Amino acid sequence: MTAALGARALGKRYGRNWALSGCTLDIPAGRVAGLVGPNGAGKSTLLNLAAGMLTPTTGAVEVCGGVPGSGPEQLAKVAFVAQETPVYPGLSVAEHLRLGARLNPRWDDALARARIERWGLDPRRRAGKLSGGQRAQLALTLGIAKRPELLLLDEPVAALDPLARREFLASLMEIVAEDGVSVVLSSHLVADLERVCDHLVVLVGGEVRLDGEVDGILATHRRLTGPRRDVATLPAEQHVVSASHTDRQSTVLVRTEAPILDPQWTVSELGLEDLVLAYLSGDAVRRPALAVLR
Repeated sequence: MTAALGARALGKRYGRNWALSGCTLDIPAGRVAGLVGPNGAGKSTLLNLAAGMLTPTTGAVEVCGGVPGSGPEQLAKVAFVAQETPVYPGLSVAEHLRLGARLNPRWDDALARARIERWGLDPRRRAGKLSGGQRAQLALTLGIAKRPELLLLDEPVAALDPLARREFLASLMEIVAEDGVSVVLSSHLVADLERVCDHLVVLVGGEVRLDGEVDGILATHRRLTGPRRDVATLPAEQHVVSASHTDRQSTVLVRTEAPILDPQWTVSELGLEDLVLAYLSGDAVRRPALAVLR
């Protein structure tokens, strides 16, 4: 299957600091992928590299079978909505649509106008006078009306209230269902990602810690609770993600494809938010091997 976004040993350095290092991942076409990580983890850097806004320091990145930003045909395949959902405050909604039509060879004007009408956006109103939710819908409309194969969204709902965020995500899922576009969505709001994403990438410190299908990730992680013990004594196939201890009890999150046979452990499943928080936590006792789950 062709990857919507693939990276091999990808790195980006600013001066002496690496914003992204040794990044290797594969997001298959047709997926809605959540990109998660703390501030400074490299999420925006990865998306800017995928959009062709930045060039790699090391390694390679490929989107939709080509090099990002390598020419008009490749640029037409990718739409990027940056974190601030950029629009031009002085331009009206209608002027944004006319600009989109001029800049994008695959522009679907009927789709753009239908979305504007649906969301009640006055074509004569300047973007600077729109609410945060309306600006986000305008930016998403500009991205999807160019008919891309891959839609990159960098924290698009961060500034929205809960209702506007719900409406934005609902419209995004309609677009995915109708057009089959691939999506990479960066967000701190794991609960939102859990509703819409079927693939997950976790970045920590500029490195990929987790990459795979959400169902596969959840199926291979377990929380173990039992008498206190040294986690170094666990079987080799049980990769420890995090561990905490009281005087008498240990609670350990492990990644494994093997059954848990030790009768002293109480085994429980995890939700996506608990799992992501464990990977982001500084409490990890040793970093597990990169989980790549298909």
